Amino acid sequence: MMVAKKNRYSFKTRGRMFVFFLFFIFIIATLGYTMLNNLKQINDIRIQKDKLYEEKNRLKEKQESLLADIEKLSDKDYIARYAREKYFYSRPGEIVLRIDED
Repeated sequence: MMVAKKNRYSFKTRGRMFVFFLFFIFIIATLGYTMLNNLKQINDIRIQKDKLYEEKNRLKEKQESLLADIEKLSDKDYIARYAREKYFYSRPGEIVLRIDED
C-alpha cells in the first residue's frame, strides 16, 4: 500500500513564498527598467556629445579662417585687390572687365 507523501509546506508557508517571489520579481523588473532607462540616457548624451564636438571643430575652423582674414585685412595691398575683385573698384584710368571662369 502506498502512502501519499505529506505536503512539505503548509498553506501559510506557500503564501509567504508566493509573496516573496512576487516581491523578488517586482524588484528585478524595477531594476531592469531603471537600468535600460539609464542606458538610453547615456546613449543620448553620447550622441549629443559627438554632435557638440563636431560643432566645436567646425567653429574652430571658422575661427581660424576669420583670424586669417583679420590678418589679411591689415595689408593695404590685399584690401585694394579685394575691393577691385569684389566691388569692381578701379584706379583712375583703369577699366574693369569681368570674365567668368565657366
